[in-house]
Amino acid sequence: MTSSSHPGPHPAPPGCPAHRPSAGSGGELPKLYDDDFAADPNALYDRLRSQGGPAQWVELAPGVESILVTGYQAALEVLRSPYFSKDAHRWKALAEGHVPHDSPILPIMGPRKSLWFADGQEHLRLRTPVDRALAGIDPRQLRDVVQHSARQLIDEFAEDGRADLVSQYAARIPVKVLTQLFGCPDHLNGRISSAFLQMVNAVEPGAATEGLQDLVACLNELIETKYRTPGDDVTTRLLRHSANVTREELIDQLVVITGAGQVPGTAWISTATMMLLSDDRFAGDLTGGSLTVTDALNEVLWLHAPHSNYSFVYAIEDYDLRDQETGEETHIPAGVPVTISHAAANLDPTLPTTQSQRATNTAHLAFSAGPHACPAQDTAGVIAEVAIDTLLDLLPEMELAVPASELSWRPGPFIRALTALPVRFTATPATHAADAAQAPDMPQAPSVPLATSGTPSGASDASFEGRPGPEASPRSRGRRWSLAGRRGR
Repeated sequence: MTSSSHPGPHPAPPGCPAHRPSAGSGGELPKLYDDDFAADPNALYDRLRSQGGPAQWVELAPGVESILVTGYQAALEVLRSPYFSKDAHRWKALAEGHVPHDSPILPIMGPRKSLWFADGQEHLRLRTPVDRALAGIDPRQLRDVVQHSARQLIDEFAEDGRADLVSQYAARIPVKVLTQLFGCPDHLNGRISSAFLQMVNAVEPGAATEGLQDLVACLNELIETKYRTPGDDVTTRLLRHSANVTREELIDQLVVITGAGQVPGTAWISTATMMLLSDDRFAGDLTGGSLTVTDALNEVLWLHAPHSNYSFVYAIEDYDLRDQETGEETHIPAGVPVTISHAAANLDPTLPTTQSQRATNTAHLAFSAGPHACPAQDTAGVIAEVAIDTLLDLLPEMELAVPASELSWRPGPFIRALTALPVRFTATPATHAADAAQAPDMPQAPSVPLATSGTPSGASDASFEGRPGPEASPRSRGRRWSLAGRRGR
């Protein structure tokens, strides 16, 4: 088990890769951004663990070094410890000009005035309005909004008999739903969606910056609209509880909420759909599978955490992270970015888990843990579940257009996501959802907060038995999905 630590100065043993003293000290670090990592990240995580200790030095991008925490208990320790800070101003290499100015990781890791980069009382000041704004979402109304949005998107390709469920569906539905939760006027809905997708998907830094600028302009207009015409929506509630929050900070909170729902949401929906279409353990009328859509969504959080390596912290002073089982330590110098590998921690060999246990166990770290655990995980779960349910309702004979082994994964250290998910199905007449009644209104009075489905922090005494199972076998053709099969009989 990896837990316990002893903060304080510690001399680095010479030549030990787990005690790498600084950037540029010699020796090539494992890369979390090349094609080999994208194809098989678990192979790299296993190799890092073989070096010993609960954390290892890696390269997140060219010229950007970090310490990656791969142990489950060590990840919990760091995420919950007051000896680590989220403030990216502590990043010494960045402050000293050693990080390339055009590095692709700067939009993700660079300092911002949001709850994601704040500590203590400052974090509480920014987090509280967000929590209260999200708590007002009625889950029944949310399901109606997701279903309506899903039908609109499916209408666009239902008559084609084939689609790419990443670009045409999974990448579009989260932000489409979020703009409605924000109470966006109609003329801003499509613009916010386009701006955000341009920001996160652009290859060139200039295009990403342009997307961000347009997104900020849209959010500014949204805030002005809600000051004049408040409603029962996330933006209005955020304004109501943000007396001590500046306009710039409000915009950053909305960007964080959008990003937290869009990027991992896309990965979660598409990966779970891939699993449902290629793994005979999941329920269907013909193959007799026994697991459900909900089980598939939880399995993805264990095996393919969408935010695979995403929580960034900095030791306030030099810190020794110790594996109590082996006694090995990783020395963490102050000012070095420490990245939590949610993906590696979930498959820590000291916490074995059988496939049947994973289906109902929520002790994964996919939503991080501690004070910065994702505030929107329940909303994200409803969006993902209803999006997949609606897809299977309308296209019950859908199947993968290529073998699952031929699907490719997005490169980069932070997100585990498919680049495309081609499917085929019997061409179906559109439901004309776009021409039907307007999307369901959100409730006009404060509603009951979403029920918590399980904390993301992961109880350290959770029961684990066995290791993750082997790759599932390909699904036979001709499966039809039923509501009974998806929900469990």
